[in-house]
Amino acid sequence: MMKTENAANNRNAARCCAVFLAFILLYAAAVFVSVRVGSVQTTAKEVLHIVFTGDDSNSVAYNVIWKIRLPRLALASLLGGALALSGFLIQTFFRNPIAGPFVLGISSGAKMFLAVATIALTGIFGKMPLSATVVASFAGSLLSLLLVLLFTGRVKNMSVLLVIGIMISYICSAVTDFLINFAKDSEIVNLTHWSLGSFSGATWQSVKISAAVVFAALVAAFLLSKPMGAYLLGEGYAQSLGVNVKALRVGLIIVTGVLSACVAAFAGPISFVGIAVPHICRMLLKTGKPLVMVPASFMCGAVFCVLCDFAARMLFAPTELSISTVTSAVGAPIVIWLMLSRRRGNEY
Repeated sequence: MMKTENAANNRNAARCCAVFLAFILLYAAAVFVSVRVGSVQTTAKEVLHIVFTGDDSNSVAYNVIWKIRLPRLALASLLGGALALSGFLIQTFFRNPIAGPFVLGISSGAKMFLAVATIALTGIFGKMPLSATVVASFAGSLLSLLLVLLFTGRVKNMSVLLVIGIMISYICSAVTDFLINFAKDSEIVNLTHWSLGSFSGATWQSVKISAAVVFAALVAAFLLSKPMGAYLLGEGYAQSLGVNVKALRVGLIIVTGVLSACVAAFAGPISFVGIAVPHICRMLLKTGKPLVMVPASFMCGAVFCVLCDFAARMLFAPTELSISTVTSAVGAPIVIWLMLSRRRGNEY
């Protein structure tokens, strides 16, 4: 019996190591190809020379790589990981495999505040400043998060709380649609561009801010891994182990909300990453243990978004697709297939 259990543990450990190694190699390959390929073609030797020496700072290739492609890759990696991790956390919170990070009305709250800021500030500045877009999106996201937190303490039923989150989303969308009726064409264009989602506006400043927020939330998610593991086995079991279930729920909502707000602020709403990637990780790892799923979801989300962003740039170049178009086209079939697999009893 002990030998069988040890053998199973060894197989699981080997599988985890293989999956994480595959993520690392795939990510490295995706980054290398994304840096090289684009409207300005560069050789592998040029890329390595520019990245590791910083020479040729006046060349076109240097400016394209350091000021456009590398910040974009870094932001796609950070926010892709954030989306996937927030998806896993919210699925754990609701114990619902198709719950996504924006189900709490976070993207709708961000869009509502952005609509207000756009109409108010465009008349003053003539153009919506990027900093104002980020601040308005983040503020709207956190307001929706605050509303959900207020209901979390009063509502015990997870299904009811899920419906409340959806209703908050509808209310914010209704207010946004009302405001659009009084907006100018230029203001509507700004909102539409944001709502499509894109990493194209990435700068090193936005990467630094995102990294500070995302890595702090990642540490918090690691600290919640052990109580999450008990929570997944049932509230009664978790309470018997001394887990404060109410505090855990609040912690999950806060971490999810902060991650989702960061994504909404710097890239807009991005579809299906938070739903599809946790399922991909469970399928590959054959486990749902939070201690394994937290880093796996983050790494897989980073790889997924870097690849999708490369596809968005290159599939119909020079025309660039919105990132949500590509993630939805890839993520939706994955979710459908996984749901059908679950119905056939293939749990993982």
